Amino acid sequence: MQITKGIQAKPIKVVIYGPEGIGKSTFASQFPDALFIDTEGSTARMDVARTEPPTSLAHLMSILTEVRSNPTICRTLVLDTADWAERLCIKSVCDKYQKHGIEEFGYGKGFTYVYEEMGRILNLLSDICDAGINIVMTAHAAIRKFEQPDEMGAYDRWELKLVNAPKCNVCAMVKEWADMVLFANYKITTVSNDAKKLKARSGKRTMYASHNPCWDAKNRFGLPDEMPFEYSQIAHLFQSPVAVVNTNPVNVTAPQNRAPMLDALGTPDLPQHSVQEQYEAIAALDPQDIPFSDVQGVSEIQIPDGIPPALADLMRANNVTEQEIQLAVSMKGYFPEDMPIAQYPPDFINGCLIGAWDAVFGIIQNNRQVPFT
Repeated sequence: MQITKGIQAKPIKVVIYGPEGIGKSTFASQFPDALFIDTEGSTARMDVARTEPPTSLAHLMSILTEVRSNPTICRTLVLDTADWAERLCIKSVCDKYQKHGIEEFGYGKGFTYVYEEMGRILNLLSDICDAGINIVMTAHAAIRKFEQPDEMGAYDRWELKLVNAPKCNVCAMVKEWADMVLFANYKITTVSNDAKKLKARSGKRTMYASHNPCWDAKNRFGLPDEMPFEYSQIAHLFQSPVAVVNTNPVNVTAPQNRAPMLDALGTPDLPQHSVQEQYEAIAALDPQDIPFSDVQGVSEIQIPDGIPPALADLMRANNVTEQEIQLAVSMKGYFPEDMPIAQYPPDFINGCLIGAWDAVFGIIQNNRQVPFT
């Protein structure tokens, strides 16, 4: 056994939720070297680094995978917001099973699928956190009726605006996943007039770091129960360097078919160099001298007209051409290889291509590894 003692400086997983317009995105932008995955377009007026807005669940997972593979891209990854990411999960599940709405599944089965997809997102975010990146997830708040099992009566309380079904509680899963859950709200003050009537006055923005019957919150850092909604209140938690849990080196090797292909193009033969040196030499070549089918990512993908934006985003993110998708589709016997994607039925595009993108991309990657003859 390897036994360690003392406090470990690791990345922190933070959830910030509150009513709309209170400043969650602005608060998150003050975290160190923040990179936003803006699912709802709320950062358009903010000077922040952001990825392209994910238009599907597969696109979102592709962005997260890219961040995990490049842990130096930022120090804080912000998913803004969790409930809009959940919408992508719901749309993906409905498209995959050709349903018009999540309730159409019946018996809560649709919510189970959504719960599993959100679990995949949290697992990937945990991997990113292990790579040394802080995670901040913002979410909207909703008032729900709550009843204690050992008490009489019920009362209203603020909760995350996520699926809260009995057997697939996404709201509870996100709270368990986080190291710190902060609830932001306006603290309202009241005054009484001569008629003994209370009138509310606008209060200051306040965040809460501990559980209360009226809201959910938690932290593992000894924060005060109530603080001004300002980043300076928690900035000290992110000043120490974090420890990277996953330190396995990434070995970059050249595809086996690359050297013969370059020889056929008349490029210099490099038998006396190592594979890594050959790969670096290939990367230094003029992209115009090498066809795109041989060096993925050198040339910009050309998306034909008529392809839905959600599928086009996945193609750009993974450097996939229309021809590669056509080949994968024809191999499964769905449509002829020369049939343009724009002519595919919308249900097939949404359910099979976008909804099951991982499987489609897996076929494409296998096709790319077939050696040239």
